[in-house]
Amino acid sequence: MTGTAERLSPWLFTIAMFLIWEAVCRFAKIDPFILPAPSEIFAAMNQYWWPLAKNSFVTLWTTMAGFALAVGFGIVLGLVVGWSRTIYRGLYPVLIGFNSVPKVAVVPILVIWFGIGEIPAILTAFLISFFPIVVNVATGLSTIEPELEDVLRALGASKLDIMLKVGIPRTQPYLFGALKVAITLAFVGTVVSETIAANAGLGFLMVQAGSNFQMPLVFAGLLLLAAEGIVMYAVFAYVEVHFTKWAHRSSMSAAG
Repeated sequence: MTGTAERLSPWLFTIAMFLIWEAVCRFAKIDPFILPAPSEIFAAMNQYWWPLAKNSFVTLWTTMAGFALAVGFGIVLGLVVGWSRTIYRGLYPVLIGFNSVPKVAVVPILVIWFGIGEIPAILTAFLISFFPIVVNVATGLSTIEPELEDVLRALGASKLDIMLKVGIPRTQPYLFGALKVAITLAFVGTVVSETIAANAGLGFLMVQAGSNFQMPLVFAGLLLLAAEGIVMYAVFAYVEVHFTKWAHRSSMSAAG
């Protein structure tokens, strides 16, 4: 019974949230321009389903393209940074400084370089999401216990053997934790770029709807963005459980 309640709780909380939202808008008579009720948002989804679907697909594929670049680049750079403490200490401040730059300030530069369209959105998604991957992979490698390394070296293992057979498997929980964070950040990067310089995507659609005072359509775009982010987060959470059961075995047995 407890397992069923846990599986249903996200749906029940979401439905309750929409019901409370609807009731507040109705009883407080809030102007739809300020905060449209869920019924008005779903009506806008039904009315503008094709523009929403088309632009949702654009946002999804540009986000996934930027995220794929971030995963590839982040894993490789994370392995390089985590390979040596000297490299770690040298590159880490540079990475922090780069990540501290607001990506919204980078979008105009990308537009100048690549023009208005999907490439700036892909690159913004990449730039905003690769940092957690690099940090977590590097952290997983750099936190191998010195005693364990000493034992492995005494058994004849090289530094490469230690990284391949211990370090990389050890980073899997760190990596999947980073992926779940990075995918949500990738959506943020894509939409930031789409609201500034794009001719398609949910960000572009919401800007156009806002300029026409179509607030239910704006909120419809927000809900679709949230849905895409939740789905992709759930996908990586499922993959994480499949690949890192060994990392969660002790906590699961303790909970049982």
